Amino acid sequence: MADHLIGLMSGTSMDGVDAALVRFTDSDAALPELLARRTTSLPADLQEALLALAQPGGNELDRMMRLDGTVARLFARAVLELLDQAGMQPAQIRALGSHGQTIRHAPAGPEPYTVQIGNPSLIAELTGITTVADFRRRDLAAGGQGAPLAPAFHAAFFRSPTESRVALNIGGIANITRLSADPTVPVSGFDTGPGNLLLDAWIRRHRGVALDEDGAWGAGGRVLPEVLTALLADPYFHEPPPKSTGRELFHLDWLNAQLATLPVADPQDVQATLQELTGVSIADAIRCYAGEAQRVLVCGGGVHNRVVLARLQAQLPDVVVESTASCGIEPDFVEAIGFAWLAKRTLDGLPGNVPAVTGARGERILGGIYLA
Repeated sequence: MADHLIGLMSGTSMDGVDAALVRFTDSDAALPELLARRTTSLPADLQEALLALAQPGGNELDRMMRLDGTVARLFARAVLELLDQAGMQPAQIRALGSHGQTIRHAPAGPEPYTVQIGNPSLIAELTGITTVADFRRRDLAAGGQGAPLAPAFHAAFFRSPTESRVALNIGGIANITRLSADPTVPVSGFDTGPGNLLLDAWIRRHRGVALDEDGAWGAGGRVLPEVLTALLADPYFHEPPPKSTGRELFHLDWLNAQLATLPVADPQDVQATLQELTGVSIADAIRCYAGEAQRVLVCGGGVHNRVVLARLQAQLPDVVVESTASCGIEPDFVEAIGFAWLAKRTLDGLPGNVPAVTGARGERILGGIYLA
């Protein structure tokens, strides 16, 4: 019997909502079938409001609750447009899994918390589809980081008995999943640090565009060794896992604080250095925690940054670095498909976290169910 589910993902980059219509079968070995996919861009004013909300200050509660509804309506529109594109009706969909839009992630401290907005009650009301959401807080309640959650999906569909692999997601933040060929070695993983987040913010400030297409602008600059060394000195890169991070740590003020102590740099050279930072920090994490890897499977928006991938390959010359497309799953929609899968796990009463990744006390069924 087949299940049809929809996954919704809007990541740290805050550039759009990825919606994936996925068919799952009862066979554990069968890959999820991506029937339709759609990316709905965030309007510029909403993106700016979300970016502002991600930083503390200025009547946050009122702004958060207003945006909670705005984001939900955008997510619901993405679902309905996807169904129209696929020629399907809401009644044909078992459920949708909504990651929501993260606006704050603070897993450390005396009262850890994580906040994703996009009111799931409103999504269920507007779409007529049962919605599973709020995946991260259950893991956090069990002592985990609440992130990354993709490793369970990576393990289900990318692990191989014949070679050791790493699944690498390069979104706003980059994260890795260690997938050893040895079945006795547990799955592990963590956030390595900035993926596209700083690259997008820097080019937005200096060129007025949303992203560095194919890494072309950064490719024209030169890497500044003293800047790279200063950035890599941040304690986060040297903390052992489990660990996760976000805009709370890596943002333009963090970057500017490092640049202020060094000679004035050309903005294009800074972009080149940020590309190197992403590549080097990922490679360092793989060497340290997944040194047996023979293949790195890349997904997320960073798969299109040829410079970052080239730098990663240069850092790992004996490892094959390639897109998850080689395994039959489109790299731009791995996370959206993953949240459809997590929603299915929740409905089936199955755990969705990996304690060795998040540090939770044990496996937990994730998220809340909002019936249509």
